[in-house]
Amino acid sequence: MRNLPPRAYHPGPRSPVSQSPHPPRILPAVLLAGVVGISTSGPLATLSSAAPLTIALWRLVLSLAAIGVALVVTGSWREWRTLRRRDVAVACGAGAMLALHFWSWIASLSLTSVAASVILVNLHPVVIVAGSALVLHERASRPQVVGLAVAMLGAAVVAFGDAGRGEAHLGASALLGDALAVLGAATVGLYYLAGRSLRQRLSLWPYVGLVYGACLLTVLLLAVVTGAPLLPPDRGDLWIFAGIALGPMLLGHTGFNWSLRYVPAYVVSLVILGEPVGATILAALLPGIAQQPGGWTLLGGGIVLGGLAVGTLAERR
Repeated sequence: MRNLPPRAYHPGPRSPVSQSPHPPRILPAVLLAGVVGISTSGPLATLSSAAPLTIALWRLVLSLAAIGVALVVTGSWREWRTLRRRDVAVACGAGAMLALHFWSWIASLSLTSVAASVILVNLHPVVIVAGSALVLHERASRPQVVGLAVAMLGAAVVAFGDAGRGEAHLGASALLGDALAVLGAATVGLYYLAGRSLRQRLSLWPYVGLVYGACLLTVLLLAVVTGAPLLPPDRGDLWIFAGIALGPMLLGHTGFNWSLRYVPAYVVSLVILGEPVGATILAALLPGIAQQPGGWTLLGGGIVLGGLAVGTLAERR
């Protein structure tokens, strides 16, 4: 996939996106592959026996190996020469938020169901809209506010269901898992906000290379401080890490960024809402997980996705 002009990556709520009049025929396939890619993240991480920081570490190492090749082949690493000290500081802040997102969300998967975790971590548009209003002074539209309020109500429904859940494999820890998933949503929302200005000056590979590199350093620091192992307890987990790097990181996120050259941001945002659906189906079908979502999770998840869809569709206006 070729690099896009930096302006095509502006992630703000109302930023214009450079559009191509002739979308390629593979566009629907790329969007579908992106949804499948990100939907595998939760189930694959659940199958691993490694600690959350270990999973995040190897996910980043393998992804950066592929990104490094792209930087060298395209020569786009030269864009780093134009960065100011403030840009590097922003990249470090964005990377730190992404590292906290990986840790908190992956940790939530061992405490609550995959369905609940993936639903709640997709609340990040709430943080993005609120942060844009407070920091960037961009006022949200009324449909956005209503949609995000509905999404928060759906999150409360999921948490309410977990509070009364009696499964032995989850128990009272499900609420802690829900809280960690929400923390994952908040930190990834801050990650998007922190990298917003930087994204306008760097194309795809230099941007992800710099931010993922800062994220990797933060994960390493957290692993040293907390004593988390750098190597997985089972070498077979390396295949899981490779799947996470290939699916969610490279196929999913990179595919969506490439698609922004041809479709508006709200289309990509709506497509991403397929992740909770895909992850829930995979978690139910995979023998190693076999998690059947409860009624409250399904109800709350439907409310969350409906609210986020309303808020996202408001971008068209």
